[in-house]
Amino acid sequence: MSYKSRTLDRIDLTILDTLQRNSRISNVDLAKHINLSPSPCLDRVKRLESEGYIKRYGAVLDAKKLELGMSAFIQVTLDRTKAEVFNQFRDNVVDIKEVAECHMVAGGFDYLVKLRVTDMDNYREVLGKVVELPGVSQTHTYVVIEKVKEDLGLPVLGKAIN
Repeated sequence: MSYKSRTLDRIDLTILDTLQRNSRISNVDLAKHINLSPSPCLDRVKRLESEGYIKRYGAVLDAKKLELGMSAFIQVTLDRTKAEVFNQFRDNVVDIKEVAECHMVAGGFDYLVKLRVTDMDNYREVLGKVVELPGVSQTHTYVVIEKVKEDLGLPVLGKAIN
């Protein structure tokens, strides 16, 4: 079933906010939370899913317990700013399992890569993979000492979305 996209109202935004904080909430509890009966609540959730506002559901894992408690950010500069070099880098960096995120950025370098690794030896091994990627000319690494704020989702409440 495909819905036409429409303006998100306060109830839709509350559903999105609630689900990103607790994707395991039952439909009955979600309906109570937003003061709606379960059937219309489920209809709204299904619409939000089909329209792509909800991309997926998941669990937040504890990196330290999984021995991936060390994070590092690598600034990557490519040797040429040509589409083929960007494409080669992009196609290869996604295959490095320790790469948690990779963003093409504007500014003094080309990509910002976030790593999740076990320790400094693992970081060194992954750095070796990154510097060997096609087109990489320079890297600068910043090891995370303390996580001050973690991604808690999108700030959807209070937004008017058309």
